[in-house]
Amino acid sequence: MRRRRLAGVLAALAGALVVFLLWPSAASAAGVEGETAFVLNTLSFLLWGGLVMWMAAGFTMLEAGSVRTKNASTICMKNLGIYSIAGLAYFAIGYNLMYVEVGDLIGSVTLFYGPSADEVALLDGLDTASAVVATAYSSMSDWFFQMVFVATTASIVSGALAERARMWSFFLFTLVLTAVIYPVVGAWTWGGGWLDELGFQDFAGSTIVHGTGGWAALAGAIIVGPRRGKFAADGSVRPTPPSSVVIVTLGVFILWFG
Repeated sequence: MRRRRLAGVLAALAGALVVFLLWPSAASAAGVEGETAFVLNTLSFLLWGGLVMWMAAGFTMLEAGSVRTKNASTICMKNLGIYSIAGLAYFAIGYNLMYVEVGDLIGSVTLFYGPSADEVALLDGLDTASAVVATAYSSMSDWFFQMVFVATTASIVSGALAERARMWSFFLFTLVLTAVIYPVVGAWTWGGGWLDELGFQDFAGSTIVHGTGGWAALAGAIIVGPRRGKFAADGSVRPTPPSSVVIVTLGVFILWFG
């Protein structure tokens, strides 16, 4: 009896999840326009961005559980710092460089991205709702969605440099990565730059996020070298037991979900 109830509850939850995931797509296919489309698109950016941001917990658990116990707290601080730095850098420089007035290579070299003039006027009480709705989504919801991908790129590098780099040097590199390197690569593709003009397509950040993060991680690992104490004087590998295999496992499941 209990198994039947549990199966019924799981089936209901699965059905609700399918409806929740397909709702925006179905609404778009049905030709939803105006305020409804604006709300659904903005909501989608915020919800999917929240799921991507949830991956930060997975990265933190994966890295903290993989390193030695004495370094686990440092990993936690690094992953908190990633979002702080990525958010500020992408707001100040990165988004404009990636999406605003993009040429073949880069976008606008201007400071600070913010709501559109029509959105600001609407907040001030002016009747610009039709102009805002015509953009199809809130400009800052798109910024949030793009920002979490920037931070995810830096999280990939964090795992490769765990126990290898000092915190201040990693944060300095994160600033450069999220303010310049990632936005430039993104401008070539998602921003409409030269790769996009050649017909290049990126699916879900497979190149922009994972490629850029992987290349940066490889460069950092080559430059910094192996972890301290990893190898003995004779070149043999010393065992470095992880702090918690349980936390690593939970982190992997969170990353799968995100």
